[in-house]
Amino acid sequence: MAEQDGTLVPETEPHSGSSATILVAEDDPIFRRLLQNRLQSWGYRVITVENGAEAWELLQQPHTPDLLILDWIMPGVDGIELCRRIREKQRDRYQYILLVSGKDEKQEVVAGLEAGADDYLTKPFDTGELRARLRAGTRILTLQLKLIQAREALRFRATHDDLTGLWSRGATLHLLNGELQRGLRSGTSTGILMIDLDHFKRVNDTYGHVVGDSVLKEAGHRIIQALRPYDFAGRYGGEEFLAVLSNCTQDDLEKIAERARGAIADKLISTGAADVSVTASIGGVVTANDIPDLELLSVADSALYEAKRTGRNRVLIGSCEADPTQPGKALARRPTLTT
Repeated sequence: MAEQDGTLVPETEPHSGSSATILVAEDDPIFRRLLQNRLQSWGYRVITVENGAEAWELLQQPHTPDLLILDWIMPGVDGIELCRRIREKQRDRYQYILLVSGKDEKQEVVAGLEAGADDYLTKPFDTGELRARLRAGTRILTLQLKLIQAREALRFRATHDDLTGLWSRGATLHLLNGELQRGLRSGTSTGILMIDLDHFKRVNDTYGHVVGDSVLKEAGHRIIQALRPYDFAGRYGGEEFLAVLSNCTQDDLEKIAERARGAIADKLISTGAADVSVTASIGGVVTANDIPDLELLSVADSALYEAKRTGRNRVLIGSCEADPTQPGKALARRPTLTT
């Protein structure tokens, strides 16, 4: 599409450029096609709809364009109403709206902006002006993207361990509490594994803390690989990890615990500076009863302590039943050797 006297006329094949996607809502098929060609020639990906109702339906989808060109006058839902609906809906991302219309009175421009449009163009418009206004909108959306990325990076750092990338202690305990509540509602059991690397101080003393950090990172990775896709694990502190297993039976817990133990012990951890042999002791517990997370952690910790006391590089599973006389209290803690 070429420019003639400041208006849009067809041209040849579009070229690539910007990767932004634009939603165009325009009921005039000729102008819609001309506008689509021009935008594509500038490198935009273009989605077109014929009216406001179709645009609104598309905007209900999970992933939608953030750059919108809306015609004011459309059958059914017009551009003004569409602007209002978009602004009234709570979204985690801002959408930049360019409203276009044949109306050029000042009060019409004001009405469009008050309805939620970010900018306004009167038909027929100069293509250079259209491109400049789209670039302004793209700059705003790019800034928004950078702010979202910065926010997500801060959120990740607040909830994840810097070294291993696993959940932090606080986040893991929070997720554990939520998993226990969900298990109670659904009538399913929740399993806990406390995993501690054996003689880890010896690793740091022998190879140094840089190698020790590499061992911790790889151990965390191997633990994640041993879990099911819907389980999660966090760094509980030092060389200790906590894994939470949802909808988990006693057999599941034992198999996964043994798989995690073997994943750490059966293969040397290559750090670049040295190949390090590491083992882990694991204590676990599984319950479907209304027992506080601190009680369950105490049972798993007792089992872990017993696993270390009786030889290390092994799994011990404790039992934890609710005390019918004291709701929310554990009745018995009996670690039993499984490997």
